[in-house]
Amino acid sequence: MADPTFDRSAVTVEPPDSRPPTRPEGLTAAEVADRVARGEVNDAGERTSRTLVEIVRANVFTRFNAILGTMLALILVFGSPADGLFGIVIVINAAIGIVQELLAKRKLDELAVLSAPVARAVREGEVEDIPVETLVLDDLLELRTGDQVPADGTITESVGLELDESLLTGEADAIAKSVGGSALSGSFVVAGSGRMQATAIGADAYARKLAADARRFTVTRSELVDGVNLILRYVTWLILFVGPVLFWRELRDGDVPSAITGAVAGVVGMVPEGLVLLTSIAFGVAVIVLGRRNVLVQELPAVEGLARVDVVCLDKTGTLTEGSIAFDHIQPLGAHAEAEAEAVLGALAADANANATFEALSSQFGDPGWTRTDTVPFSSARKWSAAQFADHGSWVVGAPEMVWPDHKSTVRQLADEVAATGSRTLLLTHTDAPLQGEVLPEGLDPVALVMFAEQVRPDAAETLDYFRSQGVLLKVISGDNPRTVGAVARRVGLDVGEPVDARSLPEDEAGLADALEAHSVFGRVTPQQKRAMVGALQSRGHVVAMTGDGVNDALALKDADIGVAMGSGAAATRAVAQLVLLDGKFATLPGVVAEGRRVVANIERSANLFLVKTIYAALFSLATVFTGWPYPFLPRHFTVISALTIGIPGFFLALAPNTRRYVPGFVKRVLRFAIPTGAIAAIAVYTAYAVARSEDVSSVQARTTAFITLLIVALFVLVVLARPLTAFRSALVFSMIGGAVAVFAIPPLRDLVNLKIPSTDLLTIAFGCAAAACVLIEFSGRIRGSRFVAGDDEPGPASNVPAIP
Repeated sequence: MADPTFDRSAVTVEPPDSRPPTRPEGLTAAEVADRVARGEVNDAGERTSRTLVEIVRANVFTRFNAILGTMLALILVFGSPADGLFGIVIVINAAIGIVQELLAKRKLDELAVLSAPVARAVREGEVEDIPVETLVLDDLLELRTGDQVPADGTITESVGLELDESLLTGEADAIAKSVGGSALSGSFVVAGSGRMQATAIGADAYARKLAADARRFTVTRSELVDGVNLILRYVTWLILFVGPVLFWRELRDGDVPSAITGAVAGVVGMVPEGLVLLTSIAFGVAVIVLGRRNVLVQELPAVEGLARVDVVCLDKTGTLTEGSIAFDHIQPLGAHAEAEAEAVLGALAADANANATFEALSSQFGDPGWTRTDTVPFSSARKWSAAQFADHGSWVVGAPEMVWPDHKSTVRQLADEVAATGSRTLLLTHTDAPLQGEVLPEGLDPVALVMFAEQVRPDAAETLDYFRSQGVLLKVISGDNPRTVGAVARRVGLDVGEPVDARSLPEDEAGLADALEAHSVFGRVTPQQKRAMVGALQSRGHVVAMTGDGVNDALALKDADIGVAMGSGAAATRAVAQLVLLDGKFATLPGVVAEGRRVVANIERSANLFLVKTIYAALFSLATVFTGWPYPFLPRHFTVISALTIGIPGFFLALAPNTRRYVPGFVKRVLRFAIPTGAIAAIAVYTAYAVARSEDVSSVQARTTAFITLLIVALFVLVVLARPLTAFRSALVFSMIGGAVAVFAIPPLRDLVNLKIPSTDLLTIAFGCAAAACVLIEFSGRIRGSRFVAGDDEPGPASNVPAIP
């Protein structure tokens, strides 16, 4: 269906007479240089990643850096410099974020070069492959099936040229283009070939003027990013409310410096300073790790998105099979001879716009030198092509059921039997009648069945087994004969059932969704049907990934939640995909899923750590307001506790392996753990603090008692979130415990943090309150119905994900 908001009359592609026509031999080197000097090039300033200045700005000028920076300035003016230790956290966070993003940027830029689109420009009579950003105004461009149009222009030659503009206009049908017609940048060639003169390039091209550039993929929704942003909004409002109230309460019983110090301690405790950093690091490291596996991540949240996928739609060719096909044999029909068919196939294959099938034929049969007078190029919608030759009549070759619709005929029955063996089968027919465009000519006579062999990927069965073990539904949707698709699917171990001919599928979304729920293998699927299938699955609440390599897959990849293109695929397909497998290895996908799961599970683990701290720090502030007591911590206390129980371990845990399956409800699950855990910690700490104050001890000893209680509880929360305790995680936890002991055991450190070892009675109170809190946290986790919580790795098949170095 066309986009009702699209007005073709508003498209300002210059007509052919508005610019001098480019000569058939194209521009000269001097003409190209002149246009480059005038800035008439196709580079619109698009980048694959942010610049260094943008990276620095994004990591330095953040919401929480502004809050912490303001708190630091207040402490340096009114308080003790030792309470400004959290300023070091600001610098470290920014530095780590900048370095990590620069590393990710370098890897992303390197991979983007490998996948960068090229255009065929005719210059000085020669066809050259050049980067699309180096095109100049009036360049003469050659278009072939699978190309994405890089600029607006006017068609100067057309051999059955058809463009799909649906990514721009919403128009479902391919549009035939004749000489003098317009071509829009961002559309792609689905049939035929031709040439065009570029009349609008760079920022002036139509696709670049769209609010959302249709050449690019739809932004992938990220539950993690949305969830983290929601948490940060809540925390910001909490800080804006609690901070001033806490300052007012502290000021009533003390002077300005002590009030500022107490308020700063409360605010610093509530700031989840490393949550955004660890989120970006987890995504950035995923880009680098996947880059080593030749996976180009064109959008960071796509890594997470693939971990959420519960349906994978597969195109047979290039996914289950190697993608290349080889001629197998010819089976003559009727009185026709094999030599006759060989000569015809050689003539048909002598096509400058040959697809993979004709390329396989051209390597087998020579060109007999026939004179071609007319051509109907192959289309994924028609599934046949034709050519007319002087003195040799018209020849049509294509899918048997499309060329010869009579399913009861001997020809069709024979073709179906061959297709059921898994062999790709075409029917070659002849007629003396002239071609009639997209309509099959009359009087067709079957000449031969032409068989091709496809090599099943050796890793396909293992990869599909992995997805099945993870509860992911697999749908094979292909343009080939359903019997052929079913045979290949069986060879890779899929439970095929009865393959479905897509021509019999209902057109309404509900009916199509029912068919997809009931069946797994579909043949004779058109590009528009692939797109409709993705939409039908999404309408039932599925998160859909689509893999493909051909131009007929581009629409479905565009609409899927995650589009995965093969690096050897059509330029249009790579342009709309979120992930590109540069080496074309389908077996890479389980590793991508594993990386997505690591990101999802570890960010959730880190979010729990940070949000627990925010909850108990906010409750400390509220308790201080109501009791009128001095705030139980100095800013330096929170700096040490955060470093030992959240910051340092959170950084390592965010990068650790984790194969836990994706579970929806990130924010709800984090809050369900953080709120009761933070509340238990706050009650235990404030109880110990209250008892210490009742003993008439100094404020240093009372705060030390609270510090010890909170440090023990926070370390226990770290243990809970680190489960199961592997050797690495156990070493990490014991290292943090060692750091905590060092703070008390080394006098200079103890003095720097302003601690004083309390009496035996107070130590007993601190340990007792902490122990009670730990028991309650463990018990509350069991009440919620899980051994824990959000950080657990899941045993079983998920643990067999291929390791990513």
